[in-house]
Amino acid sequence: MSVDTATVRRVARLARIKVSDEEAERMTGELNSILGFVAQLDEVDVSSVEPMTAVVATAMKQRVDVVTDGGNPAAVVGNAPVTDDDFFMVPKVVE
Repeated sequence: MSVDTATVRRVARLARIKVSDEEAERMTGELNSILGFVAQLDEVDVSSVEPMTAVVATAMKQRVDVVTDGGNPAAVVGNAPVTDDDFFMVPKVVE
């Protein structure tokens, strides 16, 4: 894929970025260079590489999944400005 000055101007307009003629010419070369590098990466055979999220294999710390009652509901709503029967009261926002 090759980028021309018109494409650079269109992308700049969509991004709401003001680009001068000199900047558009410079960006054309830069974007073509970047796309050339991406095309080189596309040629690499990665069919034998497993997908991964990190370089080092790690496992997330997990806690026991148990249902609790929250311990002390009065302490949970203790700082709320308005409560009713251990529930937060909020102003109505939809009519």
